[in-house]
Amino acid sequence: MFDWLVVGTGFAGSIIAERLASQRDEKVLVIDRRSHIGGNAFDRYDRAGILIHQYGPHIFHTNSKAVFDYLSQFTEWRPYQHRVLAEVDGMQVPIPINLTTVNRLYGLSLTSTELEGWLAARAETVEQIHTAEDVVVSTVGRELYEKFFHGYTKKQWGVEPSQLDKSVTARIPTRTNTDDRYFCDKYQFMPTAGYTRMFERILDHPNIEVMLDTDYQYVKSSSRFRRLIFTGPIDEFFGNRYGKLPYRSLSFKHVSLNKRRHQPVAVVNYPQTNDYTRVTEYKHLTGQEHPQTSITYEYPSDHGDPYYPVPRPESAELFKKYESLALATKDVWFVGRLATYRYYNMDQVAGQALATFRRIDEAIERPIRRMRVALHAELTA
Repeated sequence: MFDWLVVGTGFAGSIIAERLASQRDEKVLVIDRRSHIGGNAFDRYDRAGILIHQYGPHIFHTNSKAVFDYLSQFTEWRPYQHRVLAEVDGMQVPIPINLTTVNRLYGLSLTSTELEGWLAARAETVEQIHTAEDVVVSTVGRELYEKFFHGYTKKQWGVEPSQLDKSVTARIPTRTNTDDRYFCDKYQFMPTAGYTRMFERILDHPNIEVMLDTDYQYVKSSSRFRRLIFTGPIDEFFGNRYGKLPYRSLSFKHVSLNKRRHQPVAVVNYPQTNDYTRVTEYKHLTGQEHPQTSITYEYPSDHGDPYYPVPRPESAELFKKYESLALATKDVWFVGRLATYRYYNMDQVAGQALATFRRIDEAIERPIRRMRVALHAELTA
């Protein structure tokens, strides 16, 4: 008999399982339909002996000391500052757009102050910012939007940026200095031994049992657990009662090359050309020394495993129906990107998992406290 069933071994499921097991001394069964732990952050050594990310690059960054300190119990860290180039007009320039990007692209020698005016002169007036397109054209103008964002976003999501919520492009800043880091968070690291090793340590507790290649549908009618943590698609949990929520998927082409380096940074975006959106070279991320290198071509798709909730108004309305069902479902907690239909970074999912555990711990009396109360009642009877 288990106190909890946790569906999913990604950040959300693994962290809550560890907290329930270590802090509440409860028995936890963790299942995953895949043959490995770690969810989309799963990494592995390929045939060339190079550590790659099976489902595309996962870069850890956070401003949350609580999240960083928690994960630091299970991994050592390698400092890493992520940099991305975009291949635009036949040249590779920094993205997010910064002073170097504009000067190189247009053959200019602007200063930071001059760039502010240059961008302001090209920015379009948008009365109300609603869409992904609105965000960009109101900041950098139509031309840079077409060069860097339109093609990439359309490939990534399968629809015009004008049909997507503003959150899609609001996450990418525009800088007037030469800072070419993709993220500016306080903590920017990669797990030294990889994500999979970190997840192995998180789940390595005597109160946790892990079953892989196991679908929730096969165990949901079991009486072996009392309460449930669900991290999969919320519409799937409710049998797609109101119809399927739209998700965007990805497919990956992993290639090993007989050379030490393929590109100058870990990720190169392709907003104007090719069917793929980006190419990742993992040795930049991991710091691994190897005479060969491995890269991944990333192709967005409407078919396959769900990766990204599609941020459109009609999607949000449909999700609200499922959210109402979730709120009325007793002894089930929905956590993570798919279960809450939100586009979260890894640290945000980790933070949500830790916060959910705190709410559970406050709402449900710990077994040890129940035992002490019963013992006290017996001794004083």
